[in-house]
Amino acid sequence: MRVHGHTTQQPTLIAAAALALMLVWAPSAGAQAPADIQKAVDAAYAKYKTLQEGKNADYIPALAQVDPNLFGIAVITADGKVYAAGDLKTEVSIQSISKVFTAARVIQELGLDSIAQQIGVDATGARFNSITAVEVVRTVAGSGAPEMNPLVNAGAISATSMVKGLTKDEVWTKIIGTHNDFAGRPLTVLQDVYKSESDTNQRNQAIGALMLAYGYIKANWQQAVDLYTRQCSIGVNAKDLATMAATLAFGGKNPVTGRQVMDPDKVPGLLAIMATAGLYDDSGKWLYRTGLPAKSGVGGGIIAVSPGKFGIAVISPPLDDAGNSVRAQQAIADISNALGGNPYKVQPK
Repeated sequence: MRVHGHTTQQPTLIAAAALALMLVWAPSAGAQAPADIQKAVDAAYAKYKTLQEGKNADYIPALAQVDPNLFGIAVITADGKVYAAGDLKTEVSIQSISKVFTAARVIQELGLDSIAQQIGVDATGARFNSITAVEVVRTVAGSGAPEMNPLVNAGAISATSMVKGLTKDEVWTKIIGTHNDFAGRPLTVLQDVYKSESDTNQRNQAIGALMLAYGYIKANWQQAVDLYTRQCSIGVNAKDLATMAATLAFGGKNPVTGRQVMDPDKVPGLLAIMATAGLYDDSGKWLYRTGLPAKSGVGGGIIAVSPGKFGIAVISPPLDDAGNSVRAQQAIADISNALGGNPYKVQPK
């Protein structure tokens, strides 16, 4: 529902009813005017568009070919309005951001306990593609692994294996359908990225085999790895990612399409995992700095969620040593600070 200010009441309404409606429709004290939101987006874009730090991921050859100057920012609020700057059309591969939405599918189908008990919800303290982390927790599969989660590769491949379906195509239809619902439009796989990643994913294949051996994957680890690789190759632009983030910001309801795509009571658990494990090795630093649940991908995207306020996404391919977009981190932090996005920051009354 699109609302700006309060609605004019019919003269026949009694004063008490009119007052009640005005209180309902009036923006909260912390609400931002549209002009202020756009100003914050424009300021961040202007400040960081010439920043020349980081480099494209190159362990997947196709990612090294993406234009490093690509830079797009989008913020989406509860009324579905988009505030943007830069490139909103060019698609990059979603990469690890997809882990959030496949986990969302599993949680929606099987409940919050499914992820907590079968995979775990704790940070690993290791690299996102660590095999050592798998070895550390191998004895506790099915009981809530103390140091595993669905946002590292081992946990994400396991989460993909948990999506229900009688055939590979049926599982994929559910995975891509969930991404479509969050983005508010049909998405497609970038075939050049999918091929490039499939040709170089031997480490993930090893992880998949280990996860089968230790009980996290119940059968057909090869299918799980292939579908995981395919989901990471989905093409998205900055507006798509911002819409996906905003859907999480507003209790699982897509503010652009108006569709409820995830049960509201299941969203907080997913946001908690994003808060503790969303930015690889620097998740703690990010949360300390911004307070925002977020997820990055080596394709250059980052999504972040200010619950009840906005969803934000930035695409910029050059990454820091932890694998997170340099420009995206800076832009999101600045915009969130300007808009009061940190959910931990409360002004005393």
